Amino acid sequence: MSTATASEQIQQQIVSRDERRIHDIIAALHRAHYVKDASAAASPYAPNASVFNLAPPLEHHGVSVEEKQAWMDTWATPIELTPRSLKVRVSGDFAFAHCFLELKGTKKGPEGHIHFWMRETMAFERIDGVWLIVQEHASVPFYMDGTSRPAFDLQPEAA
Repeated sequence: MSTATASEQIQQQIVSRDERRIHDIIAALHRAHYVKDASAAASPYAPNASVFNLAPPLEHHGVSVEEKQAWMDTWATPIELTPRSLKVRVSGDFAFAHCFLELKGTKKGPEGHIHFWMRETMAFERIDGVWLIVQEHASVPFYMDGTSRPAFDLQPEAA
């Protein structure tokens, strides 16, 4: 049986602490959506983060608090974001997180109740001692049967 050296134990504690910080950032981001606080939802992003989310255009640079708040204001209920199978990996000043992400709520307009799963990946960088999201990619698969329909009916396997 091998025993970790003191240096290895310290490194494991640092990685565990950083993983916890990333988990906490993601949880705070989801809470900000739930209470529709655009400033809090934008705060963990680097100013020029590359954001590939579901809304056009293909890429956003950073998060506009005004645009985020305008989108949040189209919801009649809290915006529920629930991750499943969240994995976080930390290496030095970089971290990556990915999960299945459930989106639920009711829009004010004709869309009504929304409920679907998507895939999400985030890249973090520790900048001046603070973990910031520098890249985010969310996507919904689509059926490749010639219809190009989004596969909003898919769900991840039970955990």
